[in-house]
Amino acid sequence: MTAADLVRHWDDQQAAYIAEREQRFAVMVDMLRQVAGDEPMTVLDLACGPGSLAARVLDAVPNSRVVAVDYDPVLLDLAAEYLAPYGDRVRIVDADLTGEWRGAVAEEGFAGAMSTTALHWLWPADLVRLFAEVAEVLRPGGVFLDGDHFRFDGRSPHIARWAADHDRRTQEEAFAAGAQTWDRWWGSLSERPGHAERVAERDRRFTGRVATPSTAIDFRLAALSQAGFAEVGTAWQLYDDYVTYAVRG
Repeated sequence: MTAADLVRHWDDQQAAYIAEREQRFAVMVDMLRQVAGDEPMTVLDLACGPGSLAARVLDAVPNSRVVAVDYDPVLLDLAAEYLAPYGDRVRIVDADLTGEWRGAVAEEGFAGAMSTTALHWLWPADLVRLFAEVAEVLRPGGVFLDGDHFRFDGRSPHIARWAADHDRRTQEEAFAAGAQTWDRWWGSLSERPGHAERVAERDRRFTGRVATPSTAIDFRLAALSQAGFAEVGTAWQLYDDYVTYAVRG
């Protein structure tokens, strides 16, 4: 199975867990296009996974370049192969967002930064620190976009229940249509050359990490403001799935 096949199946299984995922991507890409205008732009992709969002930006934004960062060796290997046709328009960086990732990236002045369905894995204290670091590597007027689930808490029991039911129905429909589950997709990688070694390294890096608490949208927006962004808000929402934006002053 080629890298393109694997990423296509990845997109299908992710869409089972994230309703209207392509619409969320479209909003993020459109905002980056507006920031870029007719000028070349370099975008920082944080926790890039196999490169789904990076590819959409590279396809849609002329003269764009993406620096794609992740810490999962399995996904980094897949991203490197999947994004290889873009040549020097993409650079893959192996770095831990809870560590000294800026040294590995070794660039600043980004017009945009983005992440999707990833930063909820970080502890709140790590998020606050990361947001401040992202603000520092953006150019003035640069934008940071984050598409993710921000779960409703005990203050919003009715919509929390409606959101959970919507998620359940979305998954049932997608799996009935043939989408792979999370576990099945990961199992499909087993025949890739060097996979066992990358899985062993993945286990070494992530074993022992404690599950993080979920954070609501108000925490995220407050953390972005605290990090020094001049304007923060919500660009898109479907139940507890959001695109947040933050603009550096």
